[in-house]
Amino acid sequence: MLKESIIEGLQNGKGKSITCIDLRKTSGAVSDFFIICHGESSTQVEGLKKAVYENCFTKCGEKPWHEEGISNAEWILLDYVNIVVHIFHRDTRSFYNLEELWADATIEEIENV
Repeated sequence: MLKESIIEGLQNGKGKSITCIDLRKTSGAVSDFFIICHGESSTQVEGLKKAVYENCFTKCGEKPWHEEGISNAEWILLDYVNIVVHIFHRDTRSFYNLEELWADATIEEIENV
């Protein structure tokens, strides 16, 4: 339910290239899933964070355990313990390329709505 609420929040915020990386069978993984997307501007990145936060709290009663990157909105991380959400600015996402870093995991591309 939480994973679906996160993805729905990103879709509602018009997140670009939403990707879910299943890390459950990956050695050394820090969580079960990474959900990654990007926005075209720092304003959109902040809006995506807000959309995820509000959707997860409304639908699941869940708040992130930890948040990072709020001040510059280049890479916002929302840590829901078993699921970590990475919301990037487009250029920052291509630089860090987390999908390549975790290429041995199952990667699912989520359709935009």
